[in-house]
Amino acid sequence: MPNKKFVIVAFTALLIILIIFFIRLFNPRELDDLTPRIPCEENLINKADVLWVIPDYKNTPISENKTWCSYVLGLNKTIGMHGVTHQYNEFDTDREQKYIENGINIFKNCFNFQPTMFKPPQLKISENNVNLIKNNNMILKKRSNQISHKVYHCNDSDLIKNWVIDLF
Repeated sequence: MPNKKFVIVAFTALLIILIIFFIRLFNPRELDDLTPRIPCEENLINKADVLWVIPDYKNTPISENKTWCSYVLGLNKTIGMHGVTHQYNEFDTDREQKYIENGINIFKNCFNFQPTMFKPPQLKISENNVNLIKNNNMILKKRSNQISHKVYHCNDSDLIKNWVIDLF
């Protein structure tokens, strides 16, 4: 007969996995890294409920592409800001108000509204930047968001590939 502690731990682990599975099943699907400079499959854009947009990827502000801005707005989806330039560990390095304002203004010039949600690239953010995001009236989405939602990536470069996300 199996050890009682082992059975309890195994049952608890299975229960947690099932709970996370059902939470992810019913929560809105999200798409990271949306910007005109990163090719993104139409089916990924269509299946997502929340679009995480990079305002100034590779020195190309999204606001310069009004056709793209209109297209994204026409999708009638929730749109959040995903970093400013999406550099590696961009918000793990302390930033100043002017830096985040630049991203907000580009976002606003594209979509005609200020972002209300923010997700840092690579989900890394310093405590100073947490306060910066909150002071700009944005809800900060961190690692727990990735666990509780199916999150796809336009360039499918994450460790967990988009097709695997659909399994869970």
